[in-house]
Amino acid sequence: MSELTDASAMRAGPEEMSDRRKTAAFLTVLTALVMEVGDSTIVNTALLTIRDGLLASPVAMQWIVAGYLLTLGSLLLLGGRLGDAFGYSRVFVIGTTGFVLASLFCGLAQTPGQLVAARMVQGAAGAVMAPQTMAVVQVLYTPLERVTKLAYFGVIVGLAAILGPIIGGLLIEWNLFGLGWRLIFLINLPIGLGAILVGLFVLPKADPSASLRIDPAGALIFAGGFGGLLYALITGAETGWSVWLLGLFAVCMAMIVAGWFRAGARRGRGEPAIIEPALFNIGTFRWGVLAAFSFSSASIGFLLILSVSLQQGLGLSPFETALVHIPFSAGVMLGIGVLVPRLLPRIGKTLPLLGGAAMIVGTFLATRAIMNGDDGGIGLLSCLALAGVGMGTMSGPLGPIVLAEVNRANAGTASATLRTAQQIGGALGIAIIGAVYFSATGEEAAARLAGLGPAGLAIAAAVALSLLSVSRLPSDIFGQNKPALREASD
Repeated sequence: MSELTDASAMRAGPEEMSDRRKTAAFLTVLTALVMEVGDSTIVNTALLTIRDGLLASPVAMQWIVAGYLLTLGSLLLLGGRLGDAFGYSRVFVIGTTGFVLASLFCGLAQTPGQLVAARMVQGAAGAVMAPQTMAVVQVLYTPLERVTKLAYFGVIVGLAAILGPIIGGLLIEWNLFGLGWRLIFLINLPIGLGAILVGLFVLPKADPSASLRIDPAGALIFAGGFGGLLYALITGAETGWSVWLLGLFAVCMAMIVAGWFRAGARRGRGEPAIIEPALFNIGTFRWGVLAAFSFSSASIGFLLILSVSLQQGLGLSPFETALVHIPFSAGVMLGIGVLVPRLLPRIGKTLPLLGGAAMIVGTFLATRAIMNGDDGGIGLLSCLALAGVGMGTMSGPLGPIVLAEVNRANAGTASATLRTAQQIGGALGIAIIGAVYFSATGEEAAARLAGLGPAGLAIAAAVALSLLSVSRLPSDIFGQNKPALREASD
């Protein structure tokens, strides 16, 4: 396979790369992750300013957020397969370039429609870029090494989640060069360009033996199915479930099932397919993806009701709400960055089981504290910290578990499948947990807090399903005595 540029031809394969170059490559893809996470959180604090600047309607404001998630979630499988077929480094550079250009168009938008369209393009570019980040780590490191490296991903995600809303508020407050809210998108330009330029020199070269082809019809089926499914979930959560939305949901589910069987038939004939059904024959992958799906539903749903309860129930400002989130995010980083690398090789799946239990306790106590009027006291902050530690030690191992026994030839597809499951799970969490929360409340602030009880039960049920999935994993997963962690990934 020909190289992208003369510069990329200078790149060594993973076996030939020095530790220093591997670290540079790792930091490059980590930078892309920061951009992706940042753009899903930084925009929240700017929505009111964008509304005033562009005279955007409430529907347009919702789709400035939802449009990004829609295209990201529906195209992740295609993005992962592109990486498998054409090389993760090459596709990463292309996706990052598209993300930077889309960010520029977001910053230059003059109407709400232009901004929504640019955000959807940004999500599509993110779907091409994002699967390559975990795939590059899969290629560069051994399974046990990935535990530590993927832990850094979790730390940076937590840090970006903390700083995203705060940085967004500061950029708008400073109003540098009179750009206002546009800076929250334009800030991606220097970051993304730096990642592209460095990546051309340090990322591992494409596997010359890669000969996969893309299945355009399969890509269209899954993109349409997941896109329609996400649209139904997001719209249903915002406006209520009408007959046509339920019909769309059913049709899209049928499309996904049909695409699944179609992919299996094509793989059986040796033809290319957009998804790899054989991956689900691997126990760690199958149960890990289900756990990630369920856990994403619980965590996204919890963050939704936490933010709404603090602002509309207790009257905190967006900036004050962001500050209350800090102990939670710090707990996530502690769990992923400190506890997971140290404890996962020793106690295996017991760690995420303990983490899930801690998250159930922490979220239950936090919701009770808010219901009792705690708007940021030591009690609430301690509960949020416990919930964060639980979330970190539960979610941190899931990425390494899912990829533990996946052959490197399918690293992009496996990563994209995981990310797609998380996106669909998050949308489902918003739809179900959000619906339970809002249906149990009235317009008054005190009535809104009452909805935390039933919503908390829905969160606990989702975490319990995740725990059930983890319990089906091999008992010594990531244990020191597990030689079956395939270096066949090589």
